[in-house]
Amino acid sequence: MAARSKDAKKVVQYRECQRNHAASIGGHAVDGCREFMASGAEGTACAACGCHRSFHRREVEAGEDRDCSSTSG
Repeated sequence: MAARSKDAKKVVQYRECQRNHAASIGGHAVDGCREFMASGAEGTACAACGCHRSFHRREVEAGEDRDCSSTSG
């Protein structure tokens, strides 16, 4: 097994909003926002739904130096 480089870059993308807008009444309802679009001074608010970035599903992908080699012989 190859060791991963410490310099490997990770690409982080924020996807659909998972904020439950009906939690206060005991229900479950999401707003339908499909992808985070940064806005605001710090870029942590979504321009589409207004929620904080932490409400959006976080997807982490390794950078270009992924080891995709096959180990089958």
